[in-house]
Amino acid sequence: MTTSFPMNGGDGPYSFSKNSQLAREVLDGSKEMIRDAIIKNLDIKSILLSSSNTFRITELGCSVGPNTCIAMQHIVEALKDKYLYQVTNLTNNIPEFQVFFNDHITNDFNTLFRSLPVDRSYYAFGAPGSFHEELLDEKSPAWNKGLIHYIGASNIEVVNAYVAQFEKDMEMFLNARAEEIVTGGMMVIVSSYTRLMNFFGSSLMDLVNEGKLDESLVDSFNLPIYFFSAEDMTKVVERNDCFSIERIELTYPKSKLVDEADAKTLMINLRAALEGILINHFGSKIAEEACARTILKTLISAKLLLQNSKLSMKATSFFHLSF
Repeated sequence: MTTSFPMNGGDGPYSFSKNSQLAREVLDGSKEMIRDAIIKNLDIKSILLSSSNTFRITELGCSVGPNTCIAMQHIVEALKDKYLYQVTNLTNNIPEFQVFFNDHITNDFNTLFRSLPVDRSYYAFGAPGSFHEELLDEKSPAWNKGLIHYIGASNIEVVNAYVAQFEKDMEMFLNARAEEIVTGGMMVIVSSYTRLMNFFGSSLMDLVNEGKLDESLVDSFNLPIYFFSAEDMTKVVERNDCFSIERIELTYPKSKLVDEADAKTLMINLRAALEGILINHFGSKIAEEACARTILKTLISAKLLLQNSKLSMKATSFFHLSF
């Protein structure tokens, strides 16, 4: 797919900058893991010996809003602590930190850079383009009837098509990063999983059954997202052989969908991320109605899960996990 559909820009009611709480939870869930990896595994002294006391960080898929700023500040703080711990004789010469923010060329970089904190301890640069290709210089599917995603697909060819595309894209991604990351450098990949794809697809099929939507539009639509597992990632990294995995784990965000407000928040967050591609294929009216119906389906499912968790006295993680 050559056309890009970035997160909703600006600061309106459906913008990603105002509707990215779920992404924030994923970041919070991985915060300590990232810090531990930096403190325990990163050889910052060796890296700085070959980079004129400059440390470069690239945020791939930065989008807009506060999350990317919070994540980068956390990483810079962890790097400073590592530097002071490892390079004890140079405490008065803290390195210069440069952060390159990357996303689609149509991403709202204006909003992003306006939201950067004035007291940040790094220099910020834009790096627009696809992260499946090199961004910095050397120094610096099958028919899927009635479904919009591979989740729940009975056709094994659909699932295999998603897996094959993921492996191809990730191979390109790893090869590009291998050219850009210095020896001894580190990369953190965070991914999420959500069951909302099932609910949204079901809402679209309800519209088909009511005669409001042509079924061929649903059949011809497949969301270009693959929620890879730890096993998927391990397989690709080991086959690529450019990186070694230091740590991989699952984390569960704290949110529990227990009321209508939570369900609406979840759906609006998804809308902020995917509205462009949904409107492009179905039109704004259908996209709006499908989102509204998905909120109701999510609410019903959340209440059932809450009731079941009370009966079983076991904690239930509902809508997504990340690693």
